[in-house]
Amino acid sequence: MNEAAATARLSSGGGGVVRFPLSASTSMVIQKGDITKWFIDGSTDAIVNPANEGMLGGAGADGAIHRAAGPELFEACFNIPEVRPGIRCPTGEARITPGFKLLASHVIYTVGPIYFADSNPAASLASAYRNTLRVAKENNIQYIAFPAISCGVHGYPYDEAATVAISTIKEFRNEFREVHFVLFSPDIHDIWLNKANGLLKE
Repeated sequence: MNEAAATARLSSGGGGVVRFPLSASTSMVIQKGDITKWFIDGSTDAIVNPANEGMLGGAGADGAIHRAAGPELFEACFNIPEVRPGIRCPTGEARITPGFKLLASHVIYTVGPIYFADSNPAASLASAYRNTLRVAKENNIQYIAFPAISCGVHGYPYDEAATVAISTIKEFRNEFREVHFVLFSPDIHDIWLNKANGLLKE
């Protein structure tokens, strides 16, 4: 295990770190843990907030990230221009702010689809991952940690979500040093591992 992986294990508050090579230069890492405590180097790392379109906090991981980052995060989000009244980040798009009191240097926000309300949830979910990774690349992020986007109150089936997530990550196999999934739920963690073992053998 390299130093970055060891740091990720310690800093996530979790364990069970499993690494998958995506290319000679990029690894995907799946682990249990609390994404608010994850970091690698505090300068080229980012955690992903599964936000709502208003970006002003909410339940689950979104609320936890806002609480851990402190009130400066809310202010930074509030100052992101609305594209429509009350909407700063439409579904499938991504935005970025500093991490403030978080150990990771940045937060990237993306809005996943509500599974039963979206006419093409797989396309919307892939866009959320893809646009997050594009924003990360534009901002020189080398290490990024995702939760399981849309797998909470948005009702996305875990197995389907894992397929979309890992397949989309593979499109960026040479763009980052490490792409992490930091998963709080043991059930989601196990499904992500099983899906990675299948999809990454190709």
